[in-house]
Amino acid sequence: MKPYLKVNEWRIIEEGFDAERNEVSESVFSIGNGYMGQRANFEERYGGPSLQGSYMAGVYYPDKTRVGWWKNGYPEYFAKVLNSVNWIGIDVEIDGETLDLSSAAVEDFVRTLDMQEGTLSRSFTAVLSDGKKVRVESLRFVSVPFKEIGAIRYTVTPIGEAAQLKLTPYLDANVVNKDSNYDEKFWDGISQDSGVDYANVEVRTKKLDFRVASHMVYELAASGEADQEFHVEAETHKRDKFAGLTLSLRAEADQSITLYKYVANVTSRDHEPESLAGKAQELAEEALERGFDALLDAQREAWAAKWRDGDISIEGDETAQQAIRFNIFQLHQTYTGEDDRLNIGPKGFTGEKYGGSTYWDTEAYCIPFYLSTADPGVARNLLVYRYKHLEKAKENAAKLGFAKGALYPMVTMNGEECHNEWEITFEEIHRNGAIAYAIYNYVEYTGDSAYLGEYGFEVLAELSRFWEERVNYSERRGAYLILGVTGPNEYENNVNNNWYTNRMAAWTLEYTTEVARKLRSEEPDAFAAVAEKIGLTDAELEKWTDISERMLLAEDPESGVFLQQDGFLDKDILPVAQLDPSHLPLNQKWSWDRILRSCYIKQADVLQGLFFLGDRYDLETKRRNFDFYEPITVHESSLSPCVHSILAGELGYTEKAYEMYLRTSRLDLDNYNNDTEDGCHTTSMAGTWMSVVQGFGGLRVRGGRLVLNPFSPESWTSLSFKVGFRGARLKVTVSGGKTTVENEGAANAALTLYGREIELAAGESVSGERDPQAGAPDEAVRG
Repeated sequence: MKPYLKVNEWRIIEEGFDAERNEVSESVFSIGNGYMGQRANFEERYGGPSLQGSYMAGVYYPDKTRVGWWKNGYPEYFAKVLNSVNWIGIDVEIDGETLDLSSAAVEDFVRTLDMQEGTLSRSFTAVLSDGKKVRVESLRFVSVPFKEIGAIRYTVTPIGEAAQLKLTPYLDANVVNKDSNYDEKFWDGISQDSGVDYANVEVRTKKLDFRVASHMVYELAASGEADQEFHVEAETHKRDKFAGLTLSLRAEADQSITLYKYVANVTSRDHEPESLAGKAQELAEEALERGFDALLDAQREAWAAKWRDGDISIEGDETAQQAIRFNIFQLHQTYTGEDDRLNIGPKGFTGEKYGGSTYWDTEAYCIPFYLSTADPGVARNLLVYRYKHLEKAKENAAKLGFAKGALYPMVTMNGEECHNEWEITFEEIHRNGAIAYAIYNYVEYTGDSAYLGEYGFEVLAELSRFWEERVNYSERRGAYLILGVTGPNEYENNVNNNWYTNRMAAWTLEYTTEVARKLRSEEPDAFAAVAEKIGLTDAELEKWTDISERMLLAEDPESGVFLQQDGFLDKDILPVAQLDPSHLPLNQKWSWDRILRSCYIKQADVLQGLFFLGDRYDLETKRRNFDFYEPITVHESSLSPCVHSILAGELGYTEKAYEMYLRTSRLDLDNYNNDTEDGCHTTSMAGTWMSVVQGFGGLRVRGGRLVLNPFSPESWTSLSFKVGFRGARLKVTVSGGKTTVENEGAANAALTLYGREIELAAGESVSGERDPQAGAPDEAVRG
């Protein structure tokens, strides 16, 4: 699909309606507030291609795993966030004809996502079968300051002649998930009711007994004289899991009739089940009392605060500017950090693919964004989420036959594994490394070493126990091996000694023993408490050191390239550029057998390890591996381009860094992978932020200092971003070859700018210029 969205630095704009791209637009124009989310479905009825989607955070269903051949260790279910109550619906009739853009002729269609204010608007003129025209304008949002409230302003105007209108606002919980097994429905009705000024429904899931109650109230207004009265007849409707009412009235020619719809959506996760209906009613009536304009003003203020602390400004390249703001916007819509029971699904609130579950994406990609743009407690909550699932992770390891240790799930809602592809469930065990790295990343960035004694060390120890059991020692090779795994590159399954998996396992063991020594020395009581709780012995610590020091990390002696797995160089190595473009994307054109035998890489694998452990490898090592692996990488994972962009920036490959930045940042806006209709790639959007701040900004943390080595592509006249660091709030501006750092926060900042160590006091600024001959942020730090 060719790009069709207008370029605008603060808005996503679609002009002209095309049913073939509607589902892509439904994803891109989604809105949310961390508590609930809504795809950009139309309020009025629509008979064309559409994925109806209204989602409530944390409300999920354990859909029974169905496979043709059951293997021991398979999860019992695949969890999915459910399509919940359709609260936006407003059926429209004009002189007895139902308004439906799949059958009416559509003129002047414009859909706009205002990222600055957090609103979705739409306008169009519909030509009905009898030639009559009607103008429709709508604006809606899910409130950030009032998280359980959604509000809609919907205006209908007959053009040129009067018309009899029927507006039917409703709530419909008789919904399905597109990815359900055998079209199974997941909701049972509890109650539904409607009156002349309200409607409500309450439902429960068929398993786990999550309950959702929705209550709707409304206002109606007409253009013209302020005291003009218009006659309205109301008819109520209710049936199983559905409640609404029809408002019938006459609209004069060119007279605008506006319906304001206010809905409260509440769940049993936050309120007692017996109080749900009453709470929904209370909140909806409060929203009505505040009024649409006041709610909208509060929405604007809330989003202004988010942008004030976390905007990225790019001058000279509106395409790049729009893209980074879109990514930041979707991240803020998805997760706020207020609820440590929640995490971040790969599609956020924009679609059903991946079930809304937690993947390793959170630890590998999302935590850096929240560390720099939010209160440290937000990232801490993401780690606490994993700590609370530690016992389940130990159970997961036991299901695979391990006597000790923890294997965190590849996909989860409550700590149990719920992914049912064997090559992922059983073999993609590198996810443990990402969780260990996230603990390290958090402590390094925030300085919150107390987290280690409180939560982190216990997790690290159980991860290390897993690696101790998972490795085997080869007398022939004189090293520890990890056999039968799938690395980040999922286009290779069941391989031996995936370099990234082995490297992160060795690093985890090393880091765990370092933390043990630190705690034993500096917080002996905390160390003793954890050691006693889990029965940790000195012999285990010694064993972990031995494994970490003798882990096989294969390298080709001729080229100096780290081997992605034992037999990788036995493949035919042919750059992607020499493939016939008609073969791409491989995952849609090739058989799985052909993909597995090929050299082509889905996403950063060896390079992922070089990114994580950048302080361990010099620039030349990174260059050798980048030059070998990037040309054979097809980037068919949304998580791939950002890592390549960051490493390319380190290596001075500015054009490649910019190319990869555009690919990651505009992945959904331009539908690069031809799959945006399934939902946006939300977790990779954090990687987009990383590609700017850690890539072009060169941000690292080393020894308690914030390291910055910024540069920008030639087409950018300036780049500006903000990061929080240990109480400081730093605004970094790169322009004309010079970088200025302003400390807008309350605390001083230990800063290293282009190799110069600075103590930047609150309220002060400093400038510097990059030496074109200088190395990358981590060049030869540890060799």
